[in-house]
Amino acid sequence: MRIGILGLGRIGAFHAETLSGLDAVESLVVADPFAGAAVAAAERFGARVADSPEALLAGGVDALVVAAATDAHPALIRAGVEAGVPVFCEKPVARTIAEAVAVREAVRDSGVPVQIGYNRRFDAGFAAARAAVRAGELGILHTVRCTTLDPAPPPAAYVAASGGIFRDCSVHDFDMIRWVTGREVAEVYAVGGNRGAGYIRAAGDADTTGAVLTLDDGTIAVVSNSRHNGRGYDVRMELHGFADSLAVGLDDKLPLRSAEPGAVFPAGTPHDFFMDRFADAYRAELTAFTEVVAGVRPSPCTIEDALEAAWIAEACTLSLREHRPVTPAEVRRA
Repeated sequence: MRIGILGLGRIGAFHAETLSGLDAVESLVVADPFAGAAVAAAERFGARVADSPEALLAGGVDALVVAAATDAHPALIRAGVEAGVPVFCEKPVARTIAEAVAVREAVRDSGVPVQIGYNRRFDAGFAAARAAVRAGELGILHTVRCTTLDPAPPPAAYVAASGGIFRDCSVHDFDMIRWVTGREVAEVYAVGGNRGAGYIRAAGDADTTGAVLTLDDGTIAVVSNSRHNGRGYDVRMELHGFADSLAVGLDDKLPLRSAEPGAVFPAGTPHDFFMDRFADAYRAELTAFTEVVAGVRPSPCTIEDALEAAWIAEACTLSLREHRPVTPAEVRRA
């Protein structure tokens, strides 16, 4: 199949490299507002360059991968769907949830599949945890803990446009809580602080947050996030049930050190970058997309899935601002 890629920045170039190595992909067509980025990708991966999204779609592609700036996502998703080609789009669907809802409404009856890039759904550890929960191996769940800690904050320009840590970072944890447990979030209470980069506070955001989520069956989920984790990139999930407990992310590259005398775990070099931690997941994610394109599976992460995680992020953002519990139903009505 021939895959078009719109956006050749860090993640777009990474996707181009991954796609170029998949057996199902015969060729790539690339476009980027910065012509040099497209040319560099074309030279590296043997791709053809298109001078605009319109030219790329008009040239005939079997599918579209959107890795452009967030502001461009709604229009590019719609353009791909209107052209009748399956679309893979990095999260978020749009800068605001209202725009994302509008995209969903515009494409929901098209019959054209759209996959949103929540790569943790394709991580082997998270997938094994989901299977264990669904098989009843842990018994009744009572506690879930999720962690995403970045080694260093993103640039000031990124923070200013990100929508905030809950919408930008925590949303991955929210998606995993729903996907792994199969439950919905009934209520959230969020707190946050700033003890690091001043530009994060200046943007009206927190650099470290905690959120307590009550799931619809009474399970308690605790989500911890920070832009400052000097030891590395730390992504984990713990699931505790009446019959057993299970953890994701406890490998030898876990960015923690033990205070226990004689302890040698973890023994490896800590993860320090999300593309390192989730390299295999990204490959599995795009492999799944080629199966969506081939018509042998439905989208494994729909716009609706992305919106459900986004509503939780909205509820946490409001909870932090107003210092009170918030239900996702409340922000849906706002």
